[in-house]
Order: sequence, then structure tokens, then C-alpha cells
Amino acid sequence: MLGEYPIEGRGAAEIAASVERALSSGELRPGQVLPPLRELATRLGVNPNTVASAYRTLRERGVIETAGRRGSRVRPKPATTGRDELRVEVPPGGRDLSTGNPDPALLPPLGPAFADAAARADRAPVLYGTEPVDPGLARIARAGLDADGVPEGPLTVTSGSLDAIERVLAAHLRPGDAVAVEDPGWGSVLDLVPALGLRAVPVGVDDEGPRVADLRAALDAGARALIVTVRAQNPTGASVSASRARALRGVLRAHPDVLLIEDDHGHGFVDLPPHPLAGATAHWAFVRSVSKNYGPDLRVAVLTGDARTVDRVRGRQRLGPGWVSLLLQRAVARLWADGAVDGSVARSYGARRTALTEALARRGVTAYGRSGMNVWVPVPDETGAVARLLQSGWAVAPGARFRLDTPPGVRITVSPLTESDIEPLADAVAAAVRPSPARSYG
Repeated sequence: MLGEYPIEGRGAAEIAASVERALSSGELRPGQVLPPLRELATRLGVNPNTVASAYRTLRERGVIETAGRRGSRVRPKPATTGRDELRVEVPPGGRDLSTGNPDPALLPPLGPAFADAAARADRAPVLYGTEPVDPGLARIARAGLDADGVPEGPLTVTSGSLDAIERVLAAHLRPGDAVAVEDPGWGSVLDLVPALGLRAVPVGVDDEGPRVADLRAALDAGARALIVTVRAQNPTGASVSASRARALRGVLRAHPDVLLIEDDHGHGFVDLPPHPLAGATAHWAFVRSVSKNYGPDLRVAVLTGDARTVDRVRGRQRLGPGWVSLLLQRAVARLWADGAVDGSVARSYGARRTALTEALARRGVTAYGRSGMNVWVPVPDETGAVARLLQSGWAVAPGARFRLDTPPGVRITVSPLTESDIEPLADAVAAAVRPSPARSYG
């Protein structure tokens, strides 16, 4: 009995369905502990293996999670409820620093690029059977990847980086497989993994990227895939350094069958170079998206990887959307070719991050933000910190949107900040949190 709800069923499928019905109706709540396996088996009069099979099915569907001796519980946020639902209501006149959006003033005009792409489509309309990757986009993307040390591989195009990550995971893994993910990390990935029936294994992050010991432990424990943010890591701003990349590649080479996925959403608006891990394993994918550069509505990402991975992604695309609009691809190719976003964008975000982290440091508050447009602030009381900042007129993102096992924190997006905002914001943060002596995110 969980509260007033009795789990029912004689077979594994019936028991699993009973739990899912209760979750859908609200009789079971996120975070609620399920009965121990043998206790429930005795209560239902079934073999413990039957309950074990039911719990395994629920784990694979992302409904529950198991934490060793602490038992099984309903996931704190069900797979169908995205972490983005953990929103804060911005008070009238308040400033919203919680969204992770780029500064609209730093986005380039899209009109000329789309006009050029539309003119090409008028002259030669795209029809069924057309090559799904624009040759112009492929050439300029490949040149950029070569310059950044990404290994040679075939290219395809997806509808943004998350679409690419989902397709690559689905191409290689099956429900129940473990995936090593950054913690704290991108909330959409932390939701996607269990939604696919996969199990997320947290890997701690510091300024230089995933921690080597944490990754080694995750892979030794059986993780079959690793998802890494190359730079501008969300939410911490971490960027994989050259020395960290060498160490991580060494760990990966000891596990050549692990699937590696690298997300380079920071291309173009980050002033630190990427240090790819690609090539350390047999199957890999490197994703370069444009949403932060040119605007979130431009859903285009270039994906390269080993031949088998890219072929599987292409094959599945053919059975679904078919291809990403050539109109979008050609517009992106024009934007890249014209250098629509230059180094001034990275410098602008960098100046805001640096100003905020230095202002916080002067007030005894530890903050992280090596690259990108976000700053991560560890806090002892996440709910209290968010509430106090709201009372001061600043809305920040609660760290629960980005955490698995990492201690509490808040994410501050610097893109809406002006120079005059820095000191008042730092004062408000210092008043909302006590100084943290920790020198790592975990």
C-alpha cells in the first residue's frame, strides 16, 4: 500500500500497468518510494521474480528509478514532464535571468540569407528524391570541423542538437542501457534519456569538463554511452580543456564499444576552442548546432560521426521526416559563409560573465562560468535562494532543472544583463546565498 493506493496484478505487465495508472491519476506522486521487491511479492502472492520484472519494465520506461539499498521510487520528474516545467514566475517589473536565451541584440538579421535561399528554391524547387544535405552547407561545415580537429566522417543534418542526440541514442541503444551524462547538465538531456527507456548515470563536472574519475567509474559500471558538451556547458559554462580531453580520451580508449556523443552548441559564440574526443571509440557523433548563434527557432544542426552511426540516423530520418528543409540548410550555409556572427559576440557574453563572477567573488560568493552565457552558483538552500532573489526582482533558474546527484545551485543567464545590472544583481545574490567554499560543482 502506497498511501491509499494498492498496487495490483498477478503478472509483471499487470503490476507495471497498475503503477503507471496510479501515476497518471495522481494517486502516486513523483519521488514516492515503492515497496521492496520481496514485500510486494508477498503482498500480491506472486514470485519475487515477477515483481523484479515489473520494476525492470518501469525503469526501462523511465517511470521509476532504483538507488541500491534505498530501493525504488517514482522518478522525481516523470519522463513525460520536462524539467523546463520547473519555472519561476517573474514578478511585475522583475528581470528574467532564467531562460538560457541568447541576447536578441546579438542575433544577426536573417532576411538576406532566407531571401537568397528562397530565390534558389524559386529557380529550382526542392522535390522528393533531392539529396537531403545541401552541398554548400556540407562543404562549409566540413571545413569548420576539419579546422577544429573533428575526425573525417559522413555528414547529415538534424532539427537541432537534441534531435541529433535522440536519433544517435536510438540508433545504438536499447531500453535499460545506461548513459553517462554530465551532472549538473542540460535538463533536456536529463529528461530525454529516461524518456527513451535508458538509465542516466551522473558524471561530475568542473571547469574543464567531465571529471576523469567519475567517467571511469561510470564506464566501468557498464554505461554504454557518454554525452559530453564540448564548451559552453549548460548550466555551468564548463569547457573541455586540452589536458582534460587527453585524459578523457584515454578512459574512452579502454572502452572502445562505448557510444560517444559530443554537443558543440557553443560554436560561434564561445571564444574557447573545442577539444574533441571523437575517434577514441568505434562509434561516435559530433553535433554542431546554430540555435544560440542565429536564434532558437532556426532548428538546424550538422551531425558527423562514424559511417555506421550516420547511416543509421539517415535511414531512420527517411522513415520519418525525410530531411531537414533545404531552405533552412541553405540559409544557414549563407550565414556561416558571410560570418554573420563574429568574435564580438563571444567577447560580449564573456565580458558579462566575467563581470558577474568577479562581482560575486568580491562578495565572497563562489560562481562558475568559464564559457557561454550562463553562470552557476552553488547554494545551500536552492528553494530559498530562488525565492529571495525573486523578492529582489531577479528570476533565476533553480538548479533542480539541471541536477541528478549534484548539490543545490542556481543558474543565471547573463545575456539580458547590462553593465549597470552587475552590482545590484551581485548584491542580491550575496544576500540570497551564503558564501560557498567549494571549489567544484559537486
